[in-house]
Amino acid sequence: MKSYDVAVIGSGPGGYVAAIRCAQLGMSTAIIEKYSTLGGTCLNVGCIPSKALLDSSHHYEDAVKHFETHGIDIPGEVKVNLKQMIARKQAVVDQTTGGIDFLMKKNKIDVYQGVGSFKDATHIEISGENSEEIEAKNIIIATGSKPSNLPFIELDKERIITSTEALKLKEIPKHLIVIGGGVIGLELGQVYKRLGAEVTIVEYMDRIIPTMDSGLSKELNKVFKKQKFRINASHQVKSVERTGDEVIVTAENKKGETVEFKGDYCLVSVGRRPYTDGLNAEAAGVKVDDRGRVEVNHHLQTSASNIYAIGDVVKGAMLAHKAEEEGVFVAETIAGQKPHIDYNLIPGVVYTWPEVAAVGKTEEELKEAGINYKSGQFPMRALGRSRASMDIDGFVKILADAQTDEILGVHMIGARAADMIAEAVVAMEYRASAEDISRMSHAHPTFTEAIKEAALAATDNRPLHI
Repeated sequence: MKSYDVAVIGSGPGGYVAAIRCAQLGMSTAIIEKYSTLGGTCLNVGCIPSKALLDSSHHYEDAVKHFETHGIDIPGEVKVNLKQMIARKQAVVDQTTGGIDFLMKKNKIDVYQGVGSFKDATHIEISGENSEEIEAKNIIIATGSKPSNLPFIELDKERIITSTEALKLKEIPKHLIVIGGGVIGLELGQVYKRLGAEVTIVEYMDRIIPTMDSGLSKELNKVFKKQKFRINASHQVKSVERTGDEVIVTAENKKGETVEFKGDYCLVSVGRRPYTDGLNAEAAGVKVDDRGRVEVNHHLQTSASNIYAIGDVVKGAMLAHKAEEEGVFVAETIAGQKPHIDYNLIPGVVYTWPEVAAVGKTEEELKEAGINYKSGQFPMRALGRSRASMDIDGFVKILADAQTDEILGVHMIGARAADMIAEAVVAMEYRASAEDISRMSHAHPTFTEAIKEAALAATDNRPLHI
């Protein structure tokens, strides 16, 4: 039996990053993965493949709708080759997961394929093609999450599908019904809308992206309606039935009326749930709460002192970069260091177009907490860079403390918001004021000028370009 300083169960962004950091710190490390490829949900059936399809579909939409305006003439009809689009997506996935293989070898991390389950707090049984047992002084649970479902919906994975199946359809839906107006549903809905599908969003809450600032939700809703999405908020789904190639979704609106939606595909996108199946956590004395999450303290330590848990399997936002930060945090904790994570400063992003990104507190959270704040907002359409690229939807909003001017939250919707939000994270890490950003030179013409202008608006309502 091989013994290690650290064994990591799960090779998603949290797991493989934790393993790398442990190895960098001089610990003998093993990683266990039940699937044939490393990288977890994010690299295989989540972040990476969805962004590949978003980019491909964006290119197609630009060719059809915008090339002529740019003075680019294409002889003949522009057509979608969905088979090639899916193949390119898979090539991106293969290259990315292959990169993780390389990193494991580079860092001398032993990789075990199979389901890892606890025999006790220091021994893991690996059930796979070659079942074996390993011992580890410390163990990190990084088993991630799976798509959630509503109890009355039967997923046939053909017409009634999850995000996993939506990434490899063999045809473009005629009418895709998306249950859930969160990140995953909107991103995949936009992929197929661009390719020619009718898309209907059915959301239980009173708005799409309900966990983000309401201003972002309102703006994205407006943009999506321009893109001819059918958005139905405040609708509670009651049943999903399939007859042949038709799917019927029955819902109840806020007036109590029954509404039917008919399409040929239904994407169930109602969030994700922690995945601990087969882990046998109780054998190691690891407690799991009533929502299936592994219970941890502020050191991400479970009820078994040598076992830690990170990422989607513990409380908090289910984000790949949050899992990565936690992976590094645990590795450094095991090594005797004193790392730190500020969960308030982990950004959230929706990769639709326009992109949506945010960090810190929303206006709703500040109001609820009774914090006196000021707000500065600047529209993307006022930027020369936005007009040059024809990306004029959206805005940047900065929320700052009314007394100290410290930035409390930044919320943006627009082209490249996913990249722009990093400036806000850096500023807030250093507890910058809105005036600090307003006095920093921003290259012209760029999208990030909107951040400077929003900071000017928040400082003393003096934006320069509106």
